[in-house]
Amino acid sequence: MRSTFDFSPLFRSSVGFDRMLNALEAANRMAPAENWPPYDIVKSGEDDYRIVMAVAGFSEKELTITHEQNMLIVTSEKADEDEKQYLHRGIPSQAFERRFELADYVKVTAAKLVDGLLTIDLKREIPEEMKPHRIEITDETAPRQGNMHQIEAEAAA
Repeated sequence: MRSTFDFSPLFRSSVGFDRMLNALEAANRMAPAENWPPYDIVKSGEDDYRIVMAVAGFSEKELTITHEQNMLIVTSEKADEDEKQYLHRGIPSQAFERRFELADYVKVTAAKLVDGLLTIDLKREIPEEMKPHRIEITDETAPRQGNMHQIEAEAAA
């Protein structure tokens, strides 16, 4: 049994979290995802992440990695094999599509396929203008140093 959650109270009491709340609602509506190919998501640093997928039997030419805005899509296209008669087929080789929702400013930095493991390195690079910075507080009642005009009294003779 699956219960649904009402996120409308969060929409009323938060500002700027629209994308995150929409993603939560979409995840709540989604059908259960396939469990193949298996993958790990590892946080390897403060802003560094790694996705490792087990894609045994696929070559670099049969895998496609696409980075759209806030979405990483890994797809496979298995080449047609010769007509073989399998007595047992335990290694999955069907085409797949795996989607990963990415946060803002997360970029793919590298991808490699070694020993049947596809490794995708990700890095969050927040632009300098988006990073926290200190705001100076000024006192309106205090005289400003740069805008002060000094009036000199004429010397009495």
